[in-house]
Amino acid sequence: MAKRFPLHPKHPERICWGCDRYCPAEAMGCGNGASRTQHPSEVLGDDWLASGDWGFEAEAEAPPQVPDAAR
Repeated sequence: MAKRFPLHPKHPERICWGCDRYCPAEAMGCGNGASRTQHPSEVLGDDWLASGDWGFEAEAEAPPQVPDAAR
């Protein structure tokens, strides 16, 4: 069974998203090319899931909330 794909990871730049192994970016074990595969949020922005073309359920986890610095 494949691992659940994280929709809003805290630090997507630290992981290769090219397969179900989710290796650290500096220690890719699958041989998935010379560089890591970026998370869709890195390529398309935080609202990447809004298009609905990804096949995830509508009840997907909510994006992390950024605290309001003015409060």
